[in-house]
Amino acid sequence: MRATVIKDGQLVVEERPDPVAADGEVLVRVRAAGLNGADIMQAAGRYPPPPGVPVDIPGMEFAGEVVGRGPRAERFEIGDRVMAIVGGGAQAELCVVHERMLMAVPDGVDWPHAGGFPEVFITAHDAVFTQAGLLAGERLLVHGAAGGVGTAAVQLGRAAGARVTATVRNPDHRDAVAALGATVIAPEGFGDHGPFDVVLELVGAMNLAENLMSLETGGRIAVIGTGAGATAEINLGLVMIKRARIHGSTLRARPLELKAIATRAVEHSVLPALASGDVRVPIADTFPLERAADAYDRFRAGAKFGKIVLLSG
Repeated sequence: MRATVIKDGQLVVEERPDPVAADGEVLVRVRAAGLNGADIMQAAGRYPPPPGVPVDIPGMEFAGEVVGRGPRAERFEIGDRVMAIVGGGAQAELCVVHERMLMAVPDGVDWPHAGGFPEVFITAHDAVFTQAGLLAGERLLVHGAAGGVGTAAVQLGRAAGARVTATVRNPDHRDAVAALGATVIAPEGFGDHGPFDVVLELVGAMNLAENLMSLETGGRIAVIGTGAGATAEINLGLVMIKRARIHGSTLRARPLELKAIATRAVEHSVLPALASGDVRVPIADTFPLERAADAYDRFRAGAKFGKIVLLSG
């Protein structure tokens, strides 16, 4: 198979042996694989993959067709359209994944949108609902809302009946984020638009003090991004007075059981909305697998709205 490979700090596309499905695993012909910030960090040598996945083939989400099944893999048939998150190895023509991680691609959803769905929607759903417990009628603030996880969180919050406010730095993207169901504001002075019951922090430490100041009593802050810094000073007295909760999470290193639980939650709660068009995956750009290096450059350049997706086959 052809695969995107990290070699000496560079991205190249070269031939690699075809993977083989083991017990409970499925072999998938990858048609589309979304690009994520973790891939950029891995390519830079700053985010090693978890044990058991290829160390030099990036890619944490994909969509494609089942072409093989290992022993006791029975959930899907050969030819089924599926998508999933994985620990790595998705940016290739073939990928193996445990069947419990797979979701069916709804009819009418094309490969680019399916390939850019799993990572951002599972991450956003887990942070906003499983961790932060967002309820209908509450106020959700999403920082960095023009990216993949941000656009997913805005749509999920709106679909759940929350009132969503989104910070977007690039003025060119504010109307597009607003169309997803948010009141869009500039990042500066966002606390003046509170109070908020849940804050999804995708930017980093620079926002933490103001997040806490703008939090409603009993509010929750979910930290899943630290691109703008990971260290901050906060007032613990304010945390106590507001009965606030601050928690963080990553998805990639979780064991299979916990990833499967997060996948089933999205399968149950979000796939029907994807099938009906109530939620969607904004696509910033697509690139063929052979141009993986260009796709990474496009991601690093920033100023994008939505996902960048690699296409193969």
